Amino acid sequence: MFDLNGRSALVTGASGGIGAAIARALHHAGAKVVLSGTRVEALEALRRDLGAGAFVAAADLAIAESADRLVKNAEEIAGSLDILVNNAGLSRDQLLLRMKDEDWNRVIEVDLNAGFRLARAALRGMMRRRWGRIIAITSVVGATGNPGQTNYAAAKAGTVGFVRALAAEVASRGITVNCVAPGFIATAMTDALTPEQKERIATSIPMGRIGTPEEVAPCVRFLASDEARYVTGHCLHVNGGLAML
Repeated sequence: MFDLNGRSALVTGASGGIGAAIARALHHAGAKVVLSGTRVEALEALRRDLGAGAFVAAADLAIAESADRLVKNAEEIAGSLDILVNNAGLSRDQLLLRMKDEDWNRVIEVDLNAGFRLARAALRGMMRRRWGRIIAITSVVGATGNPGQTNYAAAKAGTVGFVRALAAEVASRGITVNCVAPGFIATAMTDALTPEQKERIATSIPMGRIGTPEEVAPCVRFLASDEARYVTGHCLHVNGGLAML
């Protein structure tokens, strides 16, 4: 079940906790996986750990031209691109009254605009083959909002709207477009929190704990599979009940 043998995937932000877990899940399912991000050493370490069928294609998606180059590179490396996982993202948190234009623009550029450019580039081959999976990693704050994250929440909410509109455009071509919206997940960002902050967060979650990247990754594997062929335009929330949407 959820077998991906014969498929090729590009995972952006693969040097982070969630991205690495997604890459592992897709590779374990049999897919060739192209790992992308800006931290080359972390990408190379993951490639070595995964072994055959894993490749590195570093890219800085804050640079507009990088998206087309990355998709072309991934297709050359893997032979085709069947699955695109738009996971790359960053945050520049600040209350709106103090937020600088560059902090707003950089988050929108990486978290929203890069996903648009990558999807546009990947669709060319998917349309020819009449098969494809585009999966965006959004966030619960795209639905709920969060103080100090107007830029991040706007980018994530925009991604959900983008996914739904694109899903309607390409559904007749055998291409599905979905997103996964994690809640609080144990990553480098949560590692920076104090034990008291983590405890406060945990008590706000009905399941009583922060999630793990390994609890997000199987959702992506499902959406990438043939078993999910009738699922499109959907946002799958993975948040332990923090927001029941």
